[in-house]
Amino acid sequence: MEGMIENGAFFRMKKINKYYQMGEEQAHILKDIDLEIEEGEYLSVLGPSGSGKSTLMNIIGCLDVPTSGQYTLHGQSVDDMTEVELARLRGVEIGFIFQNSQLLPRLTAQKNVEQPMIYAGIGPKERRRRASELLERVGLSDRMEHMPSQLSGGQQQRVAIARALAGNPTLLLADEPTGALDQKTGRQVMTLFRELNDEGRTIIMITHDMNIAANARRVVRIIDGELLEGGSVSDA
Repeated sequence: MEGMIENGAFFRMKKINKYYQMGEEQAHILKDIDLEIEEGEYLSVLGPSGSGKSTLMNIIGCLDVPTSGQYTLHGQSVDDMTEVELARLRGVEIGFIFQNSQLLPRLTAQKNVEQPMIYAGIGPKERRRRASELLERVGLSDRMEHMPSQLSGGQQQRVAIARALAGNPTLLLADEPTGALDQKTGRQVMTLFRELNDEGRTIIMITHDMNIAANARRVVRIIDGELLEGGSVSDA
């Protein structure tokens, strides 16, 4: 499975196609997707509902596999991995941030951030230290013992970002990360994303909102399963 990526690309998709069987018909959801990302990039994938962006996100996040094509992430060929190998890759390489924070309601902010580290086999003392550092990083050092119900929507999303960083992933994958937030809180989350990118984090953000997409340093558009590079955000 191991292999170096040509030309130094951190992330590469080549001729990715995805079909779904719908009754007697085959729906062609993704069509010859070609995409390369260098380490440290901040990319937004912009597209309307039904464009194929959710399917693309699931393949990027190793939650689904393409019907055909080549996908390489951080030196590893994803194409022929088993479910166990895909799960390991998700746990090590990718930090997920969803539209709804998906925090565990009966755990404090600190304990929510610790959860991925438990699965990674990190000891309690180190988990607490790292979770505290991450919550401080996202501006929540005074909310560590709060339950999700005691946090605002923006605070919950920042806890989710801290949790996504807990395993020190090489890629942050964000799916409509401001979709459940008001505009002011959404701008705060976008500011945090830019700071994380400035620190060297590679970020891929999936969104239908051109104003949110414009926060990324590079924007590609997906329309009817085809990826379009170049042009301004306003063209989407």
